[in-house]
Amino acid sequence: MTRVVFLLVPGLHLLDLAGPAQVFGMAADAGLPYRLAYVADHPAPVDPRETAPPCPGAPATVPTAQGVPLQASTDWPDLAPGDIAVVPGWRWGDARPHAAPVSARAARRLAAHHAAGGTVASVCAGAFALAHAGLLDGRRCTTHHELQDALARRHPRATVVRDVLYVTDGRVITSAGIASGIDLALHLVASRHGAGAAARTARAMVVYARRNGDEPQASALLRHRAHVSDAVHRAQDLIDARFARPLPLHALAAEAGVSERTLTRRFTAATGLTPLRYQQELRLERAEHLIGQGATTDAAARAVGFTDARMLRRLRASP
Repeated sequence: MTRVVFLLVPGLHLLDLAGPAQVFGMAADAGLPYRLAYVADHPAPVDPRETAPPCPGAPATVPTAQGVPLQASTDWPDLAPGDIAVVPGWRWGDARPHAAPVSARAARRLAAHHAAGGTVASVCAGAFALAHAGLLDGRRCTTHHELQDALARRHPRATVVRDVLYVTDGRVITSAGIASGIDLALHLVASRHGAGAAARTARAMVVYARRNGDEPQASALLRHRAHVSDAVHRAQDLIDARFARPLPLHALAAEAGVSERTLTRRFTAATGLTPLRYQQELRLERAEHLIGQGATTDAAARAVGFTDARMLRRLRASP
């Protein structure tokens, strides 16, 4: 079971939290091993007239940028190396330049989790919390486009990658503003459970199954999912699961609930490919991976369902 713990900082944006929480929650509903947890943070006040932070373990109310208060324990759960800590962003206009973005206690917990082999992630201004914990020193990262200059200026040891959805540097993953937290979470699901699982989760959320982070993503499983045709998605689900086997058009059409002619027309309109060509792209992609791991062309061709390695060689040679 993978625990995903969200650090709730005062003034956080609801979508920064709800987007990735929805991804992991729906992945769990689909049978993937995720369990969500929430920890309230309370940075130490800089003004003695402000409310002192609660004692560790006590419940705390966290105000949000949208006015809906959230309540969570201030106790951190025990985290294993396979777990994920996520810091959603907050309304930057409310932050004072001289105030730490998270408490020293939270910064230590984030740093300790990463040092123990865990994954840490941020959405939007949450990158400043990771930087405060020392986790962005010498690393590539990103944040909301309006905050990129401030992050680069305040944390010169970090390499800020501009105008991308997310950046992965080892076990530190940072994303841009607001809705990009969904892309970050889908990327984590894909990297741990395969692109098909991420595509199914994205489809359930009615969002594009994107993984275009800091560089072009090669996965055909996601590259051709940016449409809303339910019949085509059903056919793709079957091809994704069985691309190494023969898949006659009538079987795909039956799965999609439409005629063969209708499926071909809708599939091509939605993806730019025929069902056969889509299956060939999946086979080619998998074969390239196997060859990169040391397999011969003949062995890779057999593993992905080609009866003749000449077809694989032809596909590899085509532009």
